[in-house]
Amino acid sequence: MKNLEKTFQNVQAASRQLSLLSESKINKILDDLAMAAIKYTPEILDANQEDLDRMDPADPKYDRLKLNEERIENIAEDLINVAKLDTPLGTILAEKKLPNGLDLQKIRVPIGVIGIIYESRPNVTFDVFSLCLKTGNALVLKGGSDAHASNTLIVEVIHSVLKKNKITTDCVALLPADREATKELLQAVGYVDVIIPRGSQGLIDFVRNNSKVPVIETGAGIVHTYFDRSANMEKGAAIICNAKTRRVSVCNALDCLLLDQSRLSDLPALAKPLAEKGVTIFADKLAFEALSGNYPEALLQPAKEAHFGTEFLSLNMAIKTVDGLDAALEHIARYSSKHSEAIIAEDEKTISHFLQAVDAAAVYANASTAFTDGAQFGLGAEIGISTQKLHARGPMALEEMTSYKWVIRGNGQIRP
Repeated sequence: MKNLEKTFQNVQAASRQLSLLSESKINKILDDLAMAAIKYTPEILDANQEDLDRMDPADPKYDRLKLNEERIENIAEDLINVAKLDTPLGTILAEKKLPNGLDLQKIRVPIGVIGIIYESRPNVTFDVFSLCLKTGNALVLKGGSDAHASNTLIVEVIHSVLKKNKITTDCVALLPADREATKELLQAVGYVDVIIPRGSQGLIDFVRNNSKVPVIETGAGIVHTYFDRSANMEKGAAIICNAKTRRVSVCNALDCLLLDQSRLSDLPALAKPLAEKGVTIFADKLAFEALSGNYPEALLQPAKEAHFGTEFLSLNMAIKTVDGLDAALEHIARYSSKHSEAIIAEDEKTISHFLQAVDAAAVYANASTAFTDGAQFGLGAEIGISTQKLHARGPMALEEMTSYKWVIRGNGQIRP
């Protein structure tokens, strides 16, 4: 830990200062950063183009990497939304008075120092800073080399706003883009309190398997939607198309449609909006037969086993025909990454069974999985979508960026 130890020490010291900032000061910094993001849009886009020029546009990460004026405007809006949210810090989670007169309170506090390891997606730099600042946490960022120019420029903008508000810039540090920096961060015991990886399953597995610092996993999204025998055709076509094509590179995008075999005759109409969007379908035998001659030949291929359990991050989608709800649940249990799963159905008993039985961070009935997002959930923004069950699950926002401590007030009590 020779190269970055001083950086980690500075960030840790800054975290103690952040915990003392007033909510009004934090909100002003976030509002100022929103204005700065708009002001420096040309410079941010120039840096982003430098990154884009090094990546093949056919790479699924390309869309995640790409920024434009609209996306920066959305980022600025999210920053303002986070500023408007009530801080969870200081919330009393529980309190009681013991028979001996001691007053106990369980109170939300910052975690301390949070490390983020992420690929592409320079918008994450803004998102995680806003949530960490709002919750009094200092931040160590380890972006990938593919977005280093973008991340560097964005952190410079953040630092300029911090300096304007007379706050130490050590509260957010961007590490070098090389792998050695990743290794040092994973070994930063005593300096970094938790590490959150955002990216491919390979990245997440590497962090989990090599980190000595506690990890909160934000897993890959292998997303299914089950079209039940009771489903509404018009409703289903719209939901499926939106879940698949709204933005194909995100983790909540649909990967596999599970179709009740009693509805095979409806599949051509159900898939028509997908054809219009240019979606390539990998269909099992029954679905392939139903779509043959009813779906563009160039966009229809027989499914292989490998297509089930794949996060496509592109205009590709698998279709699996199932014999009822139980078969759909079995398929999801086998292939799901426990991110987002959905059912399209009108039978309330079927819906209730699905919602209760599926083990995932977000489970939908008659709605697109595209809504699995911190901002869409009214949380302002998100660190990521946690697919684990300890501490945090689903969109990780302000509350998930806190811990708690017990505060005990007495008047001279001693323990016998």
